[in-house]
Amino acid sequence: MGQKVSRRFVAGMTVEEAVAVAEQLNSEGIDVTLDSLGESVTEVSQAEESARIYHRLLDEIGTRRLRANVSLKLTQMGMDIGGHGAGSGAKGPELTEGIVAWLVEHAASIGSFVRIDMEGSDYTEATIAMTERLYARWPGAVGMVLQAYLYRTADDVERLLAQGIRIRLCKGAYKEPAEIAFPAKSDVDANYVKLAKRVMSSPVFCGIATHDEAIVEELQAFVASYAVEKNAFEFQMLYGVRRDLQRKLVAAGFGVRVYVPFGREWYPYFMRRLAERPANVLFLAKNFFKN
Repeated sequence: MGQKVSRRFVAGMTVEEAVAVAEQLNSEGIDVTLDSLGESVTEVSQAEESARIYHRLLDEIGTRRLRANVSLKLTQMGMDIGGHGAGSGAKGPELTEGIVAWLVEHAASIGSFVRIDMEGSDYTEATIAMTERLYARWPGAVGMVLQAYLYRTADDVERLLAQGIRIRLCKGAYKEPAEIAFPAKSDVDANYVKLAKRVMSSPVFCGIATHDEAIVEELQAFVASYAVEKNAFEFQMLYGVRRDLQRKLVAAGFGVRVYVPFGREWYPYFMRRLAERPANVLFLAKNFFKN
């Protein structure tokens, strides 16, 4: 079962395999984000090795002229080394910011982009603040992910849009307490749609990350009713999930970007996500048998 899951949702183990998938998707009119799986490293050498993989990806993007960017997690770049938390004085955040700054500079030099992924709520403020600092140095070369199930996200959307920082809006995949996140799926969906309409109609190019066809249809109707340009934003989906819907959106003239994960860390990564939130199991099971 693990091998079947990996073949469907993971684009191989190596940079070369991931790049080949990116080229194929580009040929189908789909843009790509390359994501080397991994998180929560505990050694500086591990963080440096993660960074080397991303520099290789950026080199391939530049050399092959791929319509692609990269996505990374801060804990993959050393955020937890020595401890994590505001005011902890740990070396992790400083180490991580230096590593990610180098990657953003590399991306800027080839006209590409780094998306900083969002992790659990313990990292939300630190992730936003680091993105803001990096964006001030390399405007347009870095953006981040916000999760609609957190109560704070409406304010965070306004905070980032005011600076021109590109947002990838998703619902959220981590288990969070009801004190800080909407516990009911219906409330998460409603907040997602509200925030999606806000970012889609802003002057900042953002990503709408959803596989929910009902939400996609509602947002398409919004675009038509409020004269939002189709190229003012893009829909984003995961590799191997709702490939039929991806093709349908491309045919309708919308921008589509597929997140392409790869690497040997796929198994522990998936197991942690599935263990944290049972809804993730249902999501993968439902999409495993769809085209």
